[in-house]
Amino acid sequence: MSAIGYGGQPIIILKEGTERNRGSDARNANIQAARIVAETVKTSLGPKGMDKMLVDSFGDVTITNDGATMLKEMDVQHPAAKMMVEVSKTQDNEVGDGTTSVVVLTGELLGKAVELMDKKIHPTVIIDGYRDAQEQALKILDEISIEVDPRDKESLKKVAVTAMASKLVSGYSDYLSDISVDAVLQVAVEADGGIEVDLDMIKMEKKPGGSLTDTNLIKGLIIDKEVVHADMPKMVKDAKIGLLNAALEIEKTEFDAKIQIETPEEMQAYLDQEENMLREMVQKIKDAGITVLFCQKGIDDMVQHFLAREGIFAARRLKKSDLTALAKATGAKVVTSVDDLTADDAGYAANVEEKKISDDKLIFVEGCKNPKAVSILVRGGTERIVDEADRSLHDALCVVKDVVEDPKIVAGGGAPEIEVARKLRRHAETLAGRERLAVMAFAEAMEVIPVTLAENAGMDPIDALSELQASHEKGELWAGVNGLEGEISNMADINVYEPTMVKVQAIKSATEASTLLLKIDDIIAASKMSMPAGPPGGGMGGMGGMGGMPGGMPPM
Repeated sequence: MSAIGYGGQPIIILKEGTERNRGSDARNANIQAARIVAETVKTSLGPKGMDKMLVDSFGDVTITNDGATMLKEMDVQHPAAKMMVEVSKTQDNEVGDGTTSVVVLTGELLGKAVELMDKKIHPTVIIDGYRDAQEQALKILDEISIEVDPRDKESLKKVAVTAMASKLVSGYSDYLSDISVDAVLQVAVEADGGIEVDLDMIKMEKKPGGSLTDTNLIKGLIIDKEVVHADMPKMVKDAKIGLLNAALEIEKTEFDAKIQIETPEEMQAYLDQEENMLREMVQKIKDAGITVLFCQKGIDDMVQHFLAREGIFAARRLKKSDLTALAKATGAKVVTSVDDLTADDAGYAANVEEKKISDDKLIFVEGCKNPKAVSILVRGGTERIVDEADRSLHDALCVVKDVVEDPKIVAGGGAPEIEVARKLRRHAETLAGRERLAVMAFAEAMEVIPVTLAENAGMDPIDALSELQASHEKGELWAGVNGLEGEISNMADINVYEPTMVKVQAIKSATEASTLLLKIDDIIAASKMSMPAGPPGGGMGGMGGMGGMPGGMPPM
């Protein structure tokens, strides 16, 4: 990039090969890219949404209609399109559901902004209008939300079933949502006048085989390890569990040491001493009353033999996260040395057993008294089904967690969006100037959710929208798109509910992403570095050119 200086002399500012787009060209290119991403995922919204098959560069196949998963698997290049991926990722991390809705809404907000810019309305005015509209939309959502009891299983189950309605596993949503609700309530803890849920304490173990109805909740943990020694018991009742973050072996010294041994007796004494030290370790474990030992580091072969002889069940090289979860589930304390292990540090489980599931051996720690960590064993006919069941359960767990932490819900099916749009239009009428047009545009963009739901269900979107608007004007607050029946229904009557938190996060993220893209009026892209070609046959690949010079020999 160059500019003309005094005396007609060009001034080089940017490196050669740098591309620059300015003004409306830059903005339109960004908006176009973001809207294409939104159009891609649009067809997968709602209970009648389509699935996408994604094949990565290694040929691995993913079949899903989860917005965040689709965008994560797509190899998106355009910087504005990458922002849409970020939006859905944030939605997934924050609330776990609504990942498709947020992308569709962002795309629509940008589309409406383009229409306004074509009418010569400045992007800054649109941004101010959108921010005002967002503030009002969040107030409206708060007004129409229904407060529920955070421990009411019925309300939580309705929310979980709704989250799974659009998934491949929707036929089993009733069964899987019971598991989700039980799991979340099991790990929920009272904190600062509210309830907190750490979803990391719900461990998912996926094993293809069986059917989806073989998926079950373990009130304890599944550890993906097996017993270290064949002679150890495969099952222990009323287990006293020890958790050890140290190796059960004799450490080699850090420095070089020489031992002078002159007779066979001395040699034998040396070997006996090592054996005695290992035997003492096992004795300490036995004295502490431990019957099941989980070790984060290695266990010496000799120690394995002694443990087996004492009838102690042991597993080694556990992940740190598993050890932490075991401590929460069984009440055991993690100790860093065998010498510190006492009966007070032991945890309890009614049953610890090694079971074979499909081709793998797993350790089940079950029957803990009040476990604050649990596991869900996810089964299904094929690996694809198990993966999608895992994603669906993740969404269900997230929405249940949202309601437990912030106990407010709204009906689904696009009903809250229509109500927000209706009230935003009223608010726009109180405004003067061009900002009111931006608020009106925001209201129209909100209606993309019910319109898309109607389209995907094979309904006429214009008729559906007119009917919805008329119903809401009559005061039917929860009139929405019943995608399964292909008609407009009262969504509260058919138990379609979503957490208010999901809607709030979607509106916040969509507004922020669209206003950010509208503010960009200049794109300066550096040229990509081209790697020098190596010699044929893949010999000295790094030498591309003479003496390792980046571009080889300069042209003559």
